[in-house]
This record gives sequence, C-alpha cells and structure tokens, in this order.
Amino acid sequence: MILKRYFGDRDFFKTTFMIAIPLMLQQVVSTAVNLLDNLMIGQLGDHSLAGVAAVNRYFMIALFGTMGVIAAASVFMAQFYGSDDRHHMQQTFRYSILSTCLIMSIFIIIALLFPQEIISFFVKDPHVIREGSRYIVISALSFIPTMFTMAIAGAMRATGDSKTPLIASVASMVTNLVFNYALIYGHFGFPAMGVVGAGIGTLIARLVEVTIISFALRRGDYIFKSSVNELFNISPTLIKAITLKSLPLSINEVMFAMGMALLLRFYGTRGADVISGYSIAVTVSDLFFTMNAGMSIAATILVSQPLGANNLQKAKENGYHLLGFGFILASIFGVMLFMTSFIVPNLYNVSATAIHLATNFLRIQAFLFWIYVLNTTVYFILRAGGDTKSTLMMDSGYMWCVNLVCVGIATYYTNLNVIGLYLIGQSTDVLKMIISITFLHKEKWLVNLAEKETEQELLLD
Repeated sequence: MILKRYFGDRDFFKTTFMIAIPLMLQQVVSTAVNLLDNLMIGQLGDHSLAGVAAVNRYFMIALFGTMGVIAAASVFMAQFYGSDDRHHMQQTFRYSILSTCLIMSIFIIIALLFPQEIISFFVKDPHVIREGSRYIVISALSFIPTMFTMAIAGAMRATGDSKTPLIASVASMVTNLVFNYALIYGHFGFPAMGVVGAGIGTLIARLVEVTIISFALRRGDYIFKSSVNELFNISPTLIKAITLKSLPLSINEVMFAMGMALLLRFYGTRGADVISGYSIAVTVSDLFFTMNAGMSIAATILVSQPLGANNLQKAKENGYHLLGFGFILASIFGVMLFMTSFIVPNLYNVSATAIHLATNFLRIQAFLFWIYVLNTTVYFILRAGGDTKSTLMMDSGYMWCVNLVCVGIATYYTNLNVIGLYLIGQSTDVLKMIISITFLHKEKWLVNLAEKETEQELLLD
C-alpha cells in the first residue's frame, strides 16, 4: 500500500518524464555551459574564479527572489489554465512582468553603485575584490534582459510549453560559450579581456535569449498574452491574492540565497582557495540538481492544474507519486555525481588545495543527494498547492534557525577545517527531511486557489 502511494504506476512515471524532461534538458544545457564557463574562468587562476563566484552568489539572491514571485504567479497561472480562465491568466502574466522588473532593478542598481563593497562581504583578498568588481558591473547589465525572459518563460511553462524556453535557452548558452571563449582568451580576432570578457559574453547571450522568447511570444497563440497598453490593468483582488502567496515565497527564496551567501562567507574564513573549491563543487553539482527544475514544473502541472480543476484527489495522488519518482531519480543521479568527483575538479588550473576541497565537497553531496531531492520535491508540492507558510518554515526558516546557527558556531568557536564545517552544514538536511515529509502529510497544500480568487472577485462585484 505504501509503495503504491509513493511510486504509482508506469503511466504516471511516463507522464512525469514527458513533462519534466524538456526543462531538465534546458537546465542540463545551461549548467553544462556554466561548467565550461567556470572551467574557462578557472584557467585564469584562483583570484578570478573566486571573484566571479562572489558576484554570482550576490546575484543568486536577486534570482531567487524573482523566482519566488514567478513561482507564485505560475501556480495561479496553472490553476487558471486548468479552469480555462483566460481573463485572469492575462492579468497574472502582467503581474509577473511588473514584479520581476521591480525586484531585479533594485539589485542591478546596488551592484552598479557598490561593486567593491559586495565582493568584500565574501572575501577580503584585494586581488579577488579587484577581479570581482571588474566582472560585476557588466554582469549586472545582463540581468536587464533576464528579468523579462524569466517572466515570459514562467508563464509558458505553467501552461504546458516547455519547448520554447528550452530553444531560447540553448541558443543563449551556445552564444555564451562562443563569446566567452573568444573574449576571455582573445580568440577570433577579439582582445583577451579576462573576467570582463566573461561578463560581456553573458550579456550578449541574455540579449539573444530574450529576443528569441519575445519573438515566440509575439507570434505564438498564447492565451495569457497581453498588450503593453494593458500592462497595468490588473485586478486589485488578484494583486492581493498573488502578493500574499508570492511574498512568503520571495522572502523564503531571498532568505535562502542570503543564507547561502553567509555560508560561503563562513567557509571563506578558512582561506581564499576555499571559495575556488566551493565554486567548482557547486558548478559541477548543479549539473545534477537540474532534476529539481524538472520536478518543479512537474509539480506545477501535475498538482496545480488538477487543483485548479477542483480534482483534489488526483492532485493528492500525483503529489505523493512525485515524491517516489524523485527518490528513484535522485538515487541514480547521486551515483553519477560521485563518479564526477574523480575527474572534473582536476581539469581546473587552480591550487591543489582548491581541487582537493572540490573533490571532497562533491563526494559529500553525492552521499546526501537523495535527501536534498526529497526535501526540494516536498517544497515544490507544497508550493504548487499554495501552502506558502510551510515552505517558508521548512526552507529558509530551517536554514537560518538550524543550518546557519550550527555552521556559524562551528566556524567561530572551533578549529574545525572547512571539510568539518561543510559536513555539519550538509548533515542538517537529514532532520529537515523528517520535518518536510511531516508537512506533506498534513495536506494543507490541497487547495483550489483559482476557485477562491474567482469567489472573491464575485463578492467585490
């Protein structure tokens, strides 16, 4: 009975694969190119790699905050799609565009005004600060097209089109790879620009991506499509509903990203080469965490859409089946991640210490990979049903109350090396898994948000 509840049948697994694979492929392409970019920057040495890693960690806060808004809007979009409500889908899309631009703009302005202060938060090495400051200004500009791409792609995926964002992403990543190779080292007649070249390559790639996805939106028959003149035409009731759901998600994502930034600072107290090793490990492991992107869109479609159609039983069954599906896939990916630890770190032109650390970080992650995936899968299921309070408690709430406290105490009150600190930080996910599954079984996520929103508007009318 328990096996049937979690693992479902072959038809469910086939359906999930069909939904998840396009986005997983997109993320695989993206992270594979990121890995190659990371390798290219890594050839410039520890300082350049550490500087770029610090910048990326800062912008991860902006990305995570934006993703929280996109995630909440996608839940509404998927449920309105399930109830065939074109009017509210268009308004939800407008909300995504406006809120994404607002969040991203704040981080872009801060990056342009205070580049050195941002880098020095993570590491005090003047060489790292110099390299990071050169990279962050160009990198900030690349997030202008990115904020539009994220809003459009989120709406497309929520309504079942994962192919178009995949095509745009592949084109962007190929562009990024070519221009980074040319501009970092000075190939094809271009000057060798180092980390600045990497930033310019990323900017060009993001412009290509937003051009492709905007063209597809304009030419395609998307029922959420809206004209620029109607951009601010959004029901106050819908604004309130999405904001109430997106605020906890955005706060959670921002707090989680800030927590990751603080962890990097803790680990960085054990030496500048730790940041290089950590950057290598994160970039390599991201290649395998791409399955989380697939699980995210699968939860949005397989849980949110049945909820929008008021089929609570189907949404419930799909939610539990997704957890079993995630466990099977995570077990396979964990083994593959462990195998990469013997090869990839040695491809970098960094210190022996950085390579040693990256190798050990990857092996620890491989051992705990299935626990990470179970936690994130539960998070996506809860989010798909709009249970934002539980997601806040089990994600960033847990990180700041348990994970960061444990690592912070170990950092400043013990003489443990960075491997010891990392083990403490990662092992806290075991307790988190128990808590997250408890939240899942409470089933507060079985809510039809589309029906509640429509009822509220009728009462106002």
